[in-house]
Formats: sequence, structure tokens, C-alpha cells
Amino acid sequence: MSSFIIYPAIDIRDGKCVRLVQGDYNQETVYNDDPVQVALSWEKQGGTYVHLVDLDGAKAGHPVNDELIGRIASAVNVPVQVGGGLRTVADVERLLGLGVSRLIIGTAAIEDRAFTEEVLGRYGDKVAIGIDARNGYVATRGWLETSEVQAEVLAKELAAFGAETFIFTDISRDGMMQGPNVEAIVSLAKASGRTVIASGGVSVMDDLLRLSRHAEDGVGGAIVGKALYTGSIDLTEAVRSVNK
Repeated sequence: MSSFIIYPAIDIRDGKCVRLVQGDYNQETVYNDDPVQVALSWEKQGGTYVHLVDLDGAKAGHPVNDELIGRIASAVNVPVQVGGGLRTVADVERLLGLGVSRLIIGTAAIEDRAFTEEVLGRYGDKVAIGIDARNGYVATRGWLETSEVQAEVLAKELAAFGAETFIFTDISRDGMMQGPNVEAIVSLAKASGRTVIASGGVSVMDDLLRLSRHAEDGVGGAIVGKALYTGSIDLTEAVRSVNK
């Protein structure tokens, strides 16, 4: 069976670990004041990767929490992937220099194709493409805007330019604890022929098991946020269960 990775999420805003509902900055819950300690906790519980989102950066259009991200990457012994506001090659190089293993390009994949193709060509598997969809269309700028580009069309185009990993979020499911849109996730993986990491909606263990059954279809993992913070999913148990 193909490997399936659980990515515990840390969303950073104003230096704190928070969660938003459907990307709404006005619907924020602060879960911890120390994201470094949260990352160390995820690693201790068996996490093999940490997913970071610079929410301030996503809104500002450029990375904001570099210093904190660097401290997290240095503190843990597992790989760290980061998204939020990456728009320039300098941004990419700076964050990779801080010890980040993989960077997530989101808005720029729609708005700056030349930049996206350049970083894919230069950094390959160190770059993932974040596709956040609202009703099948790609949302940008921290989900504040919706484009006219269909998610599957974008994935096919960028796969042709070297994208190996996509992170797919169905915004309608994010933070709602209603389960992931498995059908859309599998469809994107099959359409692109690449690995897709599911994001948004994972609320109980069964969600992870349902997704992991599609590992052979290209579903390579799932990002889990709110369910870990509320205790509805235990990370240690989840890692063990999907790797049986």
C-alpha cells in the first residue's frame, strides 16, 4: 500500500496558534500562544511532518512570520512544510534557508504563472501547489477572492510543469468538522496524475481511514487541524491506524 502521511497543522496569526472557520479572519479561535511547543508536541505524539500556515502572510501577500517559522523548523526533527504569502523567488529561497523542507505556492499559482513555473523548475519536489477551491473554482489571497479557474484544470497544467504534490482544500468543509470531500480529492489526484494531500473537514478517525484507502489513487495524506486541538482525533492513534 502507498504511504499516507498525517500532517498536523499549525496556523499562525499574530505569533499564536489559531484556527479559522472557512478562512474567515473574523472567526478565529486561539488554541495556543506558543506554536513551537505545539510543533514539538505533534512530533512527540508521532507526527512525521508538520504543516504550517502563515495566515498573516497569506493576507499580506508576503511571508510575515519568518522568524517563528525558522524556530519551529529548528526545534523539530521532522520535515516542515509552509504556505502563506509566497510570491517571489527570494521568499522561497529565504524560507528554504530557514530549514523548511517544502513550500506551498497558492495564490501565485493563479496570479503569477511565470514565478510558479520557475520555482517548480528550480526546486521540484520542495514545492507543493496549494489548490483551495470554492464550488470547484480556485480561491486566492487567503480565500478572500475566487478566480475563474477550475481546480482540476490548474492541477493538470501545473503537473505538466513539474508539480509533484498538490494540497487540496474544499473551503466549504474547512473548520466545519463535517468530513472531507473525498470524491473531489480523489478526482483531482486522478486528473493530475500526481500526489494530492487532503485539507479541510477531517473531523474523526473514519475520515482519515476513508482517505487512506485511496492512497493507491494518489491521495498521499491529510492535513488535520481543529480535530487535533479539540481532541476528537488522537494523533498517535491516527498515525498508527493509517499505517497498519
